[in-house]
Amino acid sequence: MAATEDNRRTRWTPILHFAERSVLGLIAVLAVGLGFGVLLLLVRFHWGPLQTLDTDVANGLNGWASGSETTVKVLQQISSAGGRGFMIPLVALLVLLLIIRKQPRPALYMVVAGAGALILDPSLKALIGRLRPVVEVPVAQAPGNSFPSGHALGSMVVYGMIVLVFLPAVRRRWRPVLIGAAAVLVAAIGFTRIALGVHFLSDVLGGWLLGIAWIGVTAYVFQLWRQEIGKPDAPVIEGLEPEAGPDLRIAPAEKAVLPHPFAKAAEILVGWVFVFGLLYLVGYTVTRWTPGFDEAFPAWLQSFRTERLDELSWAWSKAGDTHAILFISLIFCPIALALWRQWRPVLFLVLTMVGELTLFLCAAAAVDRPRPPIEQLDGPMPTSSFPSGHIAATMCLWAAIAVITMARFRQPWRWIFPALAVIMPLGVALSRMYRGMHHPTDMMGAAILTASWIAVLWFTVRPNEHAVTATEAGREAVPQRSLENVA
Repeated sequence: MAATEDNRRTRWTPILHFAERSVLGLIAVLAVGLGFGVLLLLVRFHWGPLQTLDTDVANGLNGWASGSETTVKVLQQISSAGGRGFMIPLVALLVLLLIIRKQPRPALYMVVAGAGALILDPSLKALIGRLRPVVEVPVAQAPGNSFPSGHALGSMVVYGMIVLVFLPAVRRRWRPVLIGAAAVLVAAIGFTRIALGVHFLSDVLGGWLLGIAWIGVTAYVFQLWRQEIGKPDAPVIEGLEPEAGPDLRIAPAEKAVLPHPFAKAAEILVGWVFVFGLLYLVGYTVTRWTPGFDEAFPAWLQSFRTERLDELSWAWSKAGDTHAILFISLIFCPIALALWRQWRPVLFLVLTMVGELTLFLCAAAAVDRPRPPIEQLDGPMPTSSFPSGHIAATMCLWAAIAVITMARFRQPWRWIFPALAVIMPLGVALSRMYRGMHHPTDMMGAAILTASWIAVLWFTVRPNEHAVTATEAGREAVPQRSLENVA
């Protein structure tokens, strides 16, 4: 009889725990929602003490921020981490990574939670209709109404759901660091909105409270979903999907990225010095002895200039500037980690681009070659002509991507990447010479930089050592996942 009672109690224990946690979570969400509702009413009916506090804080922080242009720029940079232009691409990329790692439920959660924040912000602003602060020295502007702060709401939701989704991938001792970093970032974004004079203190508090409530509601619904499909109850401190931890880890089965890292660093440094020496030698030669075609070819291209070609050359030239190269790198590296679960290809790409940048800057400063003696559509540039930074960056980026992908994709369409490694640099090179910014030998210098530097990294980093497809990488992670589940 006693054994039967114990069995019954054991069977009901998980359900009771889930019920207790659900009730407590619901109470917490309701308390936060109630706090937001009270604050909304105080703002809507212009409660005097709150208005006074909002005005005093706005004027005080505006007086502090407006005294320094550097302070304003720093505040704007921090604030941008809470803007839609940053957070929407971030969420889209993370959703893609979750889908690649075969985690559709957390991916759907991020889509739903993020979409909810996008709907709540403009809806409530239109409902309340609060005007933005009027400060003595305006240092920033923002469209629309003021309450609640969209940056505060969006950052709370986005960085909160990132913590909930990816917490299982972080070791327990580092989880407080992740949570603390997200909290500091959200607090900093809210502070910048007040200091820049585009929101009141109550706007930011309202955004935070609404964000917490929305995160709580969506997380609660997700827990109910888990229960319906037979998943065990999990406390929120374990993340939304604790079982996904091994799959969400960046490189679950990878050990040392590079053996003997100090020796490898020394080899890479020596290779860098030799590549720089080669670039200086070639640059010194073409500067002292300029072939006739070197100035004739850009002048010939100049004769074809039209308004339409000017616009086209400007657009293609932008494909090789710092922003475009950085954007493509920041997209490729997370996708590479998600697909192949290895740091080595990412390290290869990062070292390729860092080396390209430093080699270009040092070689350009040492050679100091003047630009072609024709009209330069991009105006005066801070660096000299040899080697071309735009062409070298484009060559290095797409060549490195081709090296990485050709060893890891088996499908015929993988030849797209070598094709891009030829087409993109050629387009940038023609655009730069058409615009009067470079000689043909500057393009040659970029090709020498690319070939030499990638050869150095090929023999030191060995990016394709133990190269696997995405499917093979997933299979290799299975034993690791099984061991952790047993543990």
